[in-house]
Amino acid sequence: MNQVEASAPGKLYIAGEYAVVEPGHPALLVAVDQFLTVKVTPSETVGTIHSSHYSSTPLQWRRKNGKLVVDERENPFHYLLAAIDFTEKYAKECGTALSMYHLIVESELDSASGLKYGLGSSAAVTVATVRALLKYYGLPETDVLVFKLSVLAHLSVKSNGSFGDIAAATYTGWLAYSSFDREWVKQKINTHSIKAITDLDWPAFMVERLTPPEELKLLIGWTGSPASTTDLVDQVKAKREAKEENYQQFLKNSKACVERMIQAFRAKDLKAIQAEIRHNRHLLKEMSESTGVSIETPALKALCETAEAHNGAAKSSGAGGGDCGIALFDRKIDLLELVNTWKAQDITLLPLQVYARS
Repeated sequence: MNQVEASAPGKLYIAGEYAVVEPGHPALLVAVDQFLTVKVTPSETVGTIHSSHYSSTPLQWRRKNGKLVVDERENPFHYLLAAIDFTEKYAKECGTALSMYHLIVESELDSASGLKYGLGSSAAVTVATVRALLKYYGLPETDVLVFKLSVLAHLSVKSNGSFGDIAAATYTGWLAYSSFDREWVKQKINTHSIKAITDLDWPAFMVERLTPPEELKLLIGWTGSPASTTDLVDQVKAKREAKEENYQQFLKNSKACVERMIQAFRAKDLKAIQAEIRHNRHLLKEMSESTGVSIETPALKALCETAEAHNGAAKSSGAGGGDCGIALFDRKIDLLELVNTWKAQDITLLPLQVYARS
């Protein structure tokens, strides 16, 4: 068997953050044209996993009773190993014989100095690993199968996110997404095979590729301050209980806002899309004030206000607390002055485009 490889793109949230963690609450995301690639090459005896993204030293592994076993007690490859585990369980249930291999990860999702942009590297490495191994074992790699196996891998390492990043890395392009009922999926893990779970329809799961208006221009600014999505989501969950009524109102308002935005995409109505971006920013600011969790940092506020001054609609992207902000413009607008102002504010314009797999 020859080498196979698979790539998955990074992602950015456009709207619907935090609410999307709850089943049936939609968000908008985009996949961007920076990729993480996984290469799998056959091996006779000992397998290795290598990624400068995680560690400069290859991690060796062997098989014991048909299961991949690593040589180190502590390792930085948790998402990747979980992706291998669930994909190989699926392959075995399909009657496929497992083999040894070398697996190499190459990533474009961080800065040259190793700083994280917040583009979803954990999701991308999971999706690319699942795709590569399905291809390696000669199994179909449908988007829905790749998504579900990647989600099962993330659930096994106690991920608290919405899995929208996995959806974007899997389906690509402009995407409307709402998360599934995770408690239902967790229950099925105890009673069903991996293949049976992936064959089921997951309650509340929704994904739809969207086509933006031709005049829409997306700019992405990076504040240079990495943020932890896991930590911020945990903070909101911990503090929302004291003001549950406010949180439920936030969920209701966010759902209505994003659903209007989805309709605006279908109608190719840029002005309506921009109006909902502004409204979603307002909802996130209200939720931030209610929970006391910092979402829009001073740098993100400056990014948004500068974009608004140039007739754009802007907000933080993802969990906030740092990382990136997004701004939507009519592409006829000259944005050179904006870019220069961002630069003076220590905001880096990321040269990213939306990536949609054909």
